[in-house]
Amino acid sequence: MGPFGNAFGLPHLIIILVIILLLFGAPKLPGLAKSIGQSMKIFRSEIKDPSKGSAGEAAAGDEVVDETPATPAKKSQSS
Repeated sequence: MGPFGNAFGLPHLIIILVIILLLFGAPKLPGLAKSIGQSMKIFRSEIKDPSKGSAGEAAAGDEVVDETPATPAKKSQSS
């Protein structure tokens, strides 16, 4: 018996998969699966060795974005 008892069977799982397919669409599913896989890989590596990295660090291959606000340049006045 699974964690939900007899609440979920094969017909229920098929219905859930069809609903997910309708919500996200077929073209978006491979990208969704890839992002879930990357998230699970990072999660597992953090569980194994939490001192190796932190949740705030960027994962390998992620684009690092500078979040410092840009300051407008001051105009010089010449008279």
